[in-house]
Amino acid sequence: MVEKPHEHALVAAQGADEARALDVIILDLQGITAVCDHFVICHGRSTTHLRAVADKIQDSMKAASIPLHHREGRAQGNWLVLDYLDVVVHVFSEETRAFYALERLWGDAPRVEFAAQLAAEPD
Repeated sequence: MVEKPHEHALVAAQGADEARALDVIILDLQGITAVCDHFVICHGRSTTHLRAVADKIQDSMKAASIPLHHREGRAQGNWLVLDYLDVVVHVFSEETRAFYALERLWGDAPRVEFAAQLAAEPD
């Protein structure tokens, strides 16, 4: 069982990456807000892709024994939210992500690097 919020965020980000989500980032919100410890933010190419990304993240979190508290947005299709209490995952359409710009809104939050992200960076 995964215990630390940082590790929960890494599991979610890895699940998003495995589902080929685009521009996956982790924001560390500890000490910035009491809402949660981390945001995982990503986007997909279509509503079908968004659902597949969210489903893969849920599967990855469940496999790590991290219970889902609440899921929101399946009907709307352009922004899905997975609330794991210490980690909130936002799966956007590209247009909706640009509109809400959570990375800019939470610009004071440090970004957390994760293995898939590091592997994709050029040398």
